[in-house]
Amino acid sequence: MRRLLSGYVQRGELPGLVYLVSRDDHLHVETMGSVSVGGSEPMERDTIFRIASLSKPVTAAAAMVLVDEGRMRLDDPIDTWLPELSNRRVLKSRASPPEETVPARRPITVRDLLTFTMGIGSIMEMPDTLPIQRLIREYRIGGDGPPLPSLFPTTGEWIQRLGSIPLIAQPGERWMYHVSADVLGVLISRVSGRSFGSFMSERLFGPLGMKDTGFSISAENAPRLPPSYSVDPLKKTLSVFDGAADSAWLRPPPFESGGGGLVSTVDDYHAFCRMMLNRGELGGRRILSDASVRQMTSDQLTPEQRSGPDDFLGEGRSWGLGMAVEIERTADFRTPGRFGWDGGLGTTAWTDPVERMVTILFTQRMMESPTAPKLFTDFWTSAYEARG
Repeated sequence: MRRLLSGYVQRGELPGLVYLVSRDDHLHVETMGSVSVGGSEPMERDTIFRIASLSKPVTAAAAMVLVDEGRMRLDDPIDTWLPELSNRRVLKSRASPPEETVPARRPITVRDLLTFTMGIGSIMEMPDTLPIQRLIREYRIGGDGPPLPSLFPTTGEWIQRLGSIPLIAQPGERWMYHVSADVLGVLISRVSGRSFGSFMSERLFGPLGMKDTGFSISAENAPRLPPSYSVDPLKKTLSVFDGAADSAWLRPPPFESGGGGLVSTVDDYHAFCRMMLNRGELGGRRILSDASVRQMTSDQLTPEQRSGPDDFLGEGRSWGLGMAVEIERTADFRTPGRFGWDGGLGTTAWTDPVERMVTILFTQRMMESPTAPKLFTDFWTSAYEARG
């Protein structure tokens, strides 16, 4: 594993990385390379990364805390707390202009948000030819590019904008990526009566010891944040997407994005994964009920829901509540029941309840497509080979 992963650093494909593999009580963490292209400062175990879409499983867990407490139910309409999203209209077709709509057949539910079937999300059609794509980008709804907190409007403005545009599909009709997780964050804030970030800190991060996880980084911890890099698709060279000294994560964001706004470390995220592996409990503290974890980590979609034009889950994979779930073995490491997700800014974390394994890899290199890069598959393959 060391030889295979170090090759990516030596070839200059990324400046550095941190990976973690645990199995039962055995834990291995290793760092490689530097924190910046051409730099000499070494990558450290406590380096803080922008985890992008690895925020989604954590947001789902926060929502299930409220479900466990009976403060909302999975099949509750969200209109009670989010009136901005009531009385929805739906495009006649995905290519229709925004004014050509029909009424939604039913309200959006909490379950729709967790299964990403609320009816709007990322559109994978390229190039951007649909009127709704242009509207989503103009309103900065999200899901159409890498996360950057400074580009969002305030939470109130964001939910108002979302409520002013039609859905693309009927609620519950098909899986669409990303936007549901951001709505979940607003819903959690409304139901709990406090900011989304403060609820996460009190009910998840504090109890799990995730001291370096949040929506922004303190001045004290700022030196631990490396630059984030995008990739030139033709030259394959790295350029700075979000710098270290002027990072958008160095100040509280106007909108706390449940879909992609968190920063974290491998040890913090490992604590979250271990809690999920242990069916909601860690260190003698119960965070989630066993029933909630089982629902989160089991297939919640019908074949029809995941057969839409914007589905990129891939063969043998479906969606639970806020995270992907393997349902067929299509590779040695893709054990049925394995659950987790990837972050578009270069992070991945998967948990295998059959093997009792957690595999986490954090980098600063932005993913070039929605599918897992070779670095990730090499990491997963070598991790499973190493288990013996």
